[in-house]
Amino acid sequence: MQSEDYERKARKFIPGGVNSNVRLAAPTICFSHARGSKLYDLDGNEYIDYALGMGPTILGHAPPSVIQAVQETLSLGQLFAGQHPLELELAELLAAHIPSAERVRIGLTGSEMVQAALRVARAHTGRPGFIKFEGQYHGWFDNVLVNHSGPANDPAGELPFPIHLQTAGQAVSATTDTHVLPWNDLGAVARLLAARGDQIAAIITEPVMCNTGALAPRDGYLQGLRELCDQYGVVLIFDEVITGFRLGLSGAQGKFGVTPDLSTFAKAFGGGFPVAALAGKAEIMDLFGAGSVNHSGTYNSNLVSIAAGIATLRELTADDGALFSKIAATGEDIMSGIRDAARRHGANLKVLGFGAVFHTLFTDAPETYDYASYKRADAARQKRFMDALLPLGIRPTGRGTWFVSAAHSGEDVDRTVAAVDQVLRAG
Repeated sequence: MQSEDYERKARKFIPGGVNSNVRLAAPTICFSHARGSKLYDLDGNEYIDYALGMGPTILGHAPPSVIQAVQETLSLGQLFAGQHPLELELAELLAAHIPSAERVRIGLTGSEMVQAALRVARAHTGRPGFIKFEGQYHGWFDNVLVNHSGPANDPAGELPFPIHLQTAGQAVSATTDTHVLPWNDLGAVARLLAARGDQIAAIITEPVMCNTGALAPRDGYLQGLRELCDQYGVVLIFDEVITGFRLGLSGAQGKFGVTPDLSTFAKAFGGGFPVAALAGKAEIMDLFGAGSVNHSGTYNSNLVSIAAGIATLRELTADDGALFSKIAATGEDIMSGIRDAARRHGANLKVLGFGAVFHTLFTDAPETYDYASYKRADAARQKRFMDALLPLGIRPTGRGTWFVSAAHSGEDVDRTVAAVDQVLRAG
């Protein structure tokens, strides 16, 4: 097997044979190329791809319009260490569709923009602390990489939760100002702010818990966070790295009608190229422009990334966002087909989320709404299910999240549902 041979060779030079630890637990596959909704490995196998690079390739792999836009920039240069017209064009496109975007800063990764958001929130409020929620992921930096995985805390226990570090080498001192609460529990937030509101600069949240279960906010939850932040003078940050330009042109904030003070974006709006953005209120964002709050980056607004972002947004915004309807309809057909197969075979397989991004898990619980309830699902059976789909040419993410692109077809839906049916029939 060429993929296995590649792994043996790669381990001699690359730690673990991978360049992102997320890939350590993945099956041993080395991919040669990708087109549209399909991935191809070194051994010639074809996969319908629902990982989509962990979400970015919303138009599918190698979309012609994005590739052409990138190619046209290559002869112009790559880095100017200065301004160029394309970065303004991208900022204007983002501001036109993101409700919170009075100002926009461009970067490269979601992790970077989260740190910029927290820094400017602290500067704006003069407070050190921030609230994040158990089970949510905001990048791999020490201050936010806590309580994302591992055992769940008792939501009825002491708040904030004890900090659970996620990696060896993580600095405990970096988490001094990090307060972790259960998600979808507005009362927990209200109690903490009543006790420590004068210490809290920001609340950061995925508006949909896409990194863990694609869990939707309960009715009124995001609105309640907005009201509490207004009451206590706290900056509300939406981490829309996944939901932005995936749940619609205005992201989750538009879908749920709640406008944060700051919001982070990456993944989908780059069409597979590395680009990210922080958008927010002028009075907060202008602290960057005044020079009092630092946000820097050598590769920020490089021509390739900016051109890719513009081309992707042009595709997504065409015909009043018609592609979003197509993506949602395709995903909903897959979700419906999986649910039907589960009923036929008496499996407790649940499908949570939205057409553009959803999650499968095995649970008998009537509702999954936070990390603790998510952790009660059968993780071992979930892994067996994911592993069994791969030889049939279906590739979701290993954790059970499925991303859908504009390139997925009706034939892809039929093949996917048939594979799910086959796996569930086998038990």
